[in-house]
Amino acid sequence: MPRARESTLRETAASGGLQALEVGFVLVLLVVVLVWSYWPTINGLIYDWQNDANYSAGQLVPLAALYLLWHKRRALAKCRVAPCGWGIAVILLAQAGWAFGLLFYFKSAERYSLALTVAGIVLLVGGRQVFHAVRWILLFLFLMVPLPGRIHNLISGPLQDLAIRGAVFVLELAGVAAAREGNVIMLNGAVPVAVAEACSGLRMLTAFVIVAAVLAYVVSRPRWQKLVLIISSIPVAILCNIVRVVVTALLFQAAGSEMAERFFHDFAGLTMMPVAVLLLLGELWIMSRLIVEDQETRVVATL
Repeated sequence: MPRARESTLRETAASGGLQALEVGFVLVLLVVVLVWSYWPTINGLIYDWQNDANYSAGQLVPLAALYLLWHKRRALAKCRVAPCGWGIAVILLAQAGWAFGLLFYFKSAERYSLALTVAGIVLLVGGRQVFHAVRWILLFLFLMVPLPGRIHNLISGPLQDLAIRGAVFVLELAGVAAAREGNVIMLNGAVPVAVAEACSGLRMLTAFVIVAAVLAYVVSRPRWQKLVLIISSIPVAILCNIVRVVVTALLFQAAGSEMAERFFHDFAGLTMMPVAVLLLLGELWIMSRLIVEDQETRVVATL
């Protein structure tokens, strides 16, 4: 009996290893087909990441997704791999979106279909347990796609207006005579500071949302705290952009346009991101303190 049981275990392990090899081969084959068929779309994404500053943070999303998968590796090892036919339906839906984008020259549909196809492949090859384990990572992939033109225009304009209004308000509080003339801030009636569309803060907004999403996934907190963290990244980005415009305006007045432009394009972009991360971490710390106080109150009430 022991020998028979041992041989059975060996056969089960061998069949499991063979199945893993088959799944791995199919997965690699599907990824190769995916890259080959979507290469024009991928190439367009890379071009936008490198040439549109508003969405340059999108190129970090695939790398961050790989890190999140590595972070989830222990939970994934416990998942049962059982291919699911619903993955074919998801892939077909993604291809319908790709065809719609191709026929009607809607690039965003083609790009979103790329992320949806990845989700379909995971469901088809890995099965429901694997798909459920990585569902938030798959949803995170959609952040790598630049916003559609109409949505971009709807957001960029109000963000630019908010940056100008906020900067004028802060400058006046600081004792600097500032007045708005369209998209230009006049300092002391003599120094014009143009706040172009590139200063709207959309670049900072997209970057902060990506960082907040990764941080929310990694930290071990209740879902409502994670949701608050992601949502709060929007006002944090707006606040940081207003600070950047204010500092740039002060440099325009004190040191001239060359140094101010250098600050805006180089130094500010490097400093605002760590500041935003610190603000988000501070927010998590505050929420953790609130939870501790709430638990202490419940204990006292019980006693």
